[in-house]
Amino acid sequence: MDSLNSLIDGFGTALTPMNLLWAAIGVLLGTAIGVLPGIGPAMAVALLLPVTYGLDPTGAFIMFAGIYYGAMFGGSTTSILLNTPGESAAVVAAIEGNPMAKAGRGAQALAAAAIGHFAGGMIGTILLVVLAPTVASLAIGIGAPDYFAIMVLAFIAVTSVLGASRIRGIASLLIGLTIGLVGLDQMTGQQRLTFGSLHLADGVDVVIVAVGLFAIGEALWVAAHLRRSTGKPIPVGRPWLGRADLKRTWKPWLRGPVIGFPFGAIPAGGAEIPTFLSYVTEKRLSKHRDQFGKGAIEGVAGPEAAASASAAGTLVSMLTLGLPTTAVAAVMLAAFQQYGIQPGPLLFEREPELVWGLIASLFVGMVLLLALNLPLAPVWAKLLRIPRPYLYAGILFFAAVGAYAVGGESLDLVILLVIGLIGFGMRRYGLPVLPAVIGVILGPAAEQQLRRALQISDGSVTGLVNTPFSVTVYAVVVLIVAWPLIGRLIARLRGGRKTAEESRTVSGG
Repeated sequence: MDSLNSLIDGFGTALTPMNLLWAAIGVLLGTAIGVLPGIGPAMAVALLLPVTYGLDPTGAFIMFAGIYYGAMFGGSTTSILLNTPGESAAVVAAIEGNPMAKAGRGAQALAAAAIGHFAGGMIGTILLVVLAPTVASLAIGIGAPDYFAIMVLAFIAVTSVLGASRIRGIASLLIGLTIGLVGLDQMTGQQRLTFGSLHLADGVDVVIVAVGLFAIGEALWVAAHLRRSTGKPIPVGRPWLGRADLKRTWKPWLRGPVIGFPFGAIPAGGAEIPTFLSYVTEKRLSKHRDQFGKGAIEGVAGPEAAASASAAGTLVSMLTLGLPTTAVAAVMLAAFQQYGIQPGPLLFEREPELVWGLIASLFVGMVLLLALNLPLAPVWAKLLRIPRPYLYAGILFFAAVGAYAVGGESLDLVILLVIGLIGFGMRRYGLPVLPAVIGVILGPAAEQQLRRALQISDGSVTGLVNTPFSVTVYAVVVLIVAWPLIGRLIARLRGGRKTAEESRTVSGG
């Protein structure tokens, strides 16, 4: 009841004209920035930090929250339409959203994503209000073995459901893990795969990898096949969801936040893992499994709802523990400190107006995002009518700008081109791109948690399975790996029973 009263007070703060203006500016800036490949919400918030020095803390953080949610949606727009994720949380949206766009259903994919973001954000923020103390206490109790188990689950899940075969999925994952090894060993400080370059000692930024594999790889692939294409414009499609689409998407919209919110609250990769797990879940549960990979709308709705709810979960750990679980949360934590505010258990007591005003502004921002982006879905979809040589030239330009903006080094452009050629080769030989991105994002963190868990157990492998949580996760991993074999066994048993019944019928007749 206290939380509800505090939230009502928070709406009083968030609905003032100036704070509404900051929320609207944040949503608009976030959507525009999210559309640009490589310039994600973390970089947007970081670039705008100096601009907000003159604002009061409440207005600044309301704008930051709008940028965060807006950039996540903007990233999924280019992911769906151009197969070029604006940021890492939008990677999964490309798997089903881009085939939908190519089939003339880009507007429906964007509408499913917009409503998914709205549903996920609303449910996630409600859970933030209700469950913040409980989730924070659970996050404290999760150790290195548990984090490593979660990351193994992500690796196995993503290689099991993508691509023409598991072997190709694993090969793609190994490419990503290898790229993730580049740089200094975090434990010993030794250089790995740097070829003597000081620039590579910091590793290859995940933004450059994602943009290279998706944007550059896709542009090179399209250029290689441009002469063979018909050149006919892709139809945009009607700008609303039909009854059949709504029937297929309402359950993923509700399931996504259940997966996304808990993962946002623990430091296990931000929105990337829950979006992948949501995609896996929807593929397992869907009655239209044969459409996955060809444009299944469930594969857009569920992951986008999970990503938005994960953003709300991220704020749980940041506000209650001062623990940033994503790059955006880390930048926002720096902003808190810039204003002389220390997030933690006492923040709700010391700065109630700021905290509850920020939480209330999330509800306002979700409504603004839906009102802004749902009507604009067919407008965004018309990007597909631009002649492809011009379109992909623009993509290459913005991809290069985004990669250069990461570190301001010309060598980043060379690395971007090399990784783009790797992405082209992966498309040529049928390797799915997503496991490689997963390997780069989670590989270094998984290695660190593995070594930390082994150090705690004095090198004993049993240290990886010494908690109920890790044992449960590994049981799920075994089930995912064994499921095809179990499915074949069940099919054989059913086939055997059917044959036996038929033979009895024949002999009885």
